[in-house]
Amino acid sequence: MKRNKIFLIVFTVGIFLLSSLSCWAEEPVIIGLQAPITGDYAIEGQMAKQCVEIAAELINQEGGINGRPVEIIIADDGSNPKDSALAAQKLISQKVVAVIGSYGSSVTEPAADLFERNKMVSVGYGCTAVRLTMSKDRKYFFRTCGRDDSQGQFFAKFAVEAMGWKRIAIMHDNQTYGKGVAEETLKYLEPYLQEGKAEVVYYDAVTPKEKDYSAAITKLRETQPDVWYYTAYYPEAGLLVRQGREAGITIPFVGSNAVPNDDFVKIAGIEYAKGTLMTQEPMPQDIDTPISKVFLEAYRAKFGDIPSSPWPIYAADGLFALVQAIKNANSTQSEDITNAMRSMTNAEGVTGKILFTERGDRKDIPYAMYEYNDEGKLQIYQP
Repeated sequence: MKRNKIFLIVFTVGIFLLSSLSCWAEEPVIIGLQAPITGDYAIEGQMAKQCVEIAAELINQEGGINGRPVEIIIADDGSNPKDSALAAQKLISQKVVAVIGSYGSSVTEPAADLFERNKMVSVGYGCTAVRLTMSKDRKYFFRTCGRDDSQGQFFAKFAVEAMGWKRIAIMHDNQTYGKGVAEETLKYLEPYLQEGKAEVVYYDAVTPKEKDYSAAITKLRETQPDVWYYTAYYPEAGLLVRQGREAGITIPFVGSNAVPNDDFVKIAGIEYAKGTLMTQEPMPQDIDTPISKVFLEAYRAKFGDIPSSPWPIYAADGLFALVQAIKNANSTQSEDITNAMRSMTNAEGVTGKILFTERGDRKDIPYAMYEYNDEGKLQIYQP
């Protein structure tokens, strides 16, 4: 009798363990991450990969998606549109449930078109061009970051009303993102221009990947601006700041939200990076949400420090949003995920509540002015 009881207990425990294991291992929910793991913006892609990995670990610690583990597949888009299309095709062929990506509007666009044609949900994390959601209907495209028009509006108001800068210089790089922010900034400056409260004394583009920007810097200096707003990416921004300061330009330099990260500081040098300003969504260290503390502690424990730009955090939020949508829909079908994404009100990410408009844009993205301090770290600007 005693032997039968022991056998029954062991048998019951064994069945429970086997059923638990089989449930966990039966079929993971595979989600793709498309990011610039290599190329000009590799630091951003590497941080995005790390952030999504941490998010997946936290999600799996809480039981995954209705008992199924989340698995991430990485596709490197090399920081350029051509490889972006190849990376998207790779993820489509692997039949992932949905995709997070990518960094850069011009890099994201060809991938988003491919995902759309294949009815695959994609969530952009570092692509702010207004046209991604407004120039055509992309039913399956969402983004967790803000848009260029919000940033342009923030800078225009801050520059004129908060700082009293009257002679404004705007420099971009003629690429989708950089030109987009510049155009939106110009649009929101227009009322101030008409009222005589401001004047755009310089509006021009530089060529990406050049090493000598002396001609552009000389032209800008001759216009005698009160502020220099650069609306493109960090590699050129670092060189421009260094070369501009060495040429004697001392006016405030303001970078758009594709400038801040550790590589910008390295390229410019701390002596030239310090004091530069950035129009920016809240940086990781300034985010105070229920998830942020746990997420950032886990990231720091694994990688030594928290991310130096906001975009990888939005990549993690892309995963949190997709997971909640799949849970709400109780389905991995694109139609069901899409409907859930647009209607859900219970998705929480590192940056807070994740809500989407009917066009797939993230709602309620705040902006702030940041400043690099003497240690080469960003902090909220105190005028």
